[in-house]
Amino acid sequence: MLRHTALSAALVLGFAPAVHAQSPEVPLTIVVPYPAGGPLDTSAHILADGARSQLGEIKVENKPGAGGSTGADLVAKSAPGNNRLVMGAVATHAVNPWLSRSFPYDALKDFTPLVLVARLPNVLVMNAEQARRLGIDSTAALVQYLKKNPDQLKYGSGGNGSIGHIAGEMFKSLTNTRMPSVHFQGSTPALAALAAGQVDLVFDNLASSLPQIKDGRLKALGVTTLGPNAALPGVPSINDAVPGFNVSTWFGLFAPATLPAADARRYAGAFSQVMQSPQHQAQFAKMGFVPEQLTLEGFRSFVQSENSKYGFLIKAVKIRAE
Repeated sequence: MLRHTALSAALVLGFAPAVHAQSPEVPLTIVVPYPAGGPLDTSAHILADGARSQLGEIKVENKPGAGGSTGADLVAKSAPGNNRLVMGAVATHAVNPWLSRSFPYDALKDFTPLVLVARLPNVLVMNAEQARRLGIDSTAALVQYLKKNPDQLKYGSGGNGSIGHIAGEMFKSLTNTRMPSVHFQGSTPALAALAAGQVDLVFDNLASSLPQIKDGRLKALGVTTLGPNAALPGVPSINDAVPGFNVSTWFGLFAPATLPAADARRYAGAFSQVMQSPQHQAQFAKMGFVPEQLTLEGFRSFVQSENSKYGFLIKAVKIRAE
């Protein structure tokens, strides 16, 4: 019995990723797998500034590419002691892995989820002037217009397989309408194309669209979650007009799977404290969201659920990497 137990333990240890204590000489780095200036980048800087008193020097490094997969892969394959975390998102850990048969990392096995930073809806927006001209003031009005004018409106997204792309394809499938898609390298150029009239609609994350909605340049037709959002009073859920429609953006901090459990608890605790402090909550509120309180095993279960959900959606609407 003792021999059998020892052998079982050795087998388990053999298949588990080796853990290595973080090197105190190397400053902690949060890798943001998207360009500077977006909500993930801003959130990473807020967390870094707030957690330095507990964790020491923290740098933020932008490593965009491949819809976020380049930066995430860098952290997944980081050598022990490099002290890297990644501000992962629904794209890097639930969507991108389903778009290609040859993907560089395992979104569930190669990371230790630390803390969920935010869940926020996407919002379906139109250029406000064009919305008035076409008489589209709601999701129901948009559906009616698309049925009468198939292929006449184009929607933009932050890239093939992005949440905005998935939202657009789901919308077309549930409403049985036709609307070509145009992909850009991120949310910012998609919104710029919307302002320039190159596309007619964008399913964008609320944090980046909110300033233009508030100043009247964009018309918000609906939010992509099942219920309304407090940051957009009076804007209903798309689900009210299109039953079954439910898509949201989320992002949070992940470490490599090799991170020791003690370090994972320490990091999760420090960043969670930052997120719950009134000072930093006010900074997050400017982007239209309240930080979450999901850490470690709770966050891991959430990521597993989201990965399965988007795998089903991507197969259903037949999205593949271009």
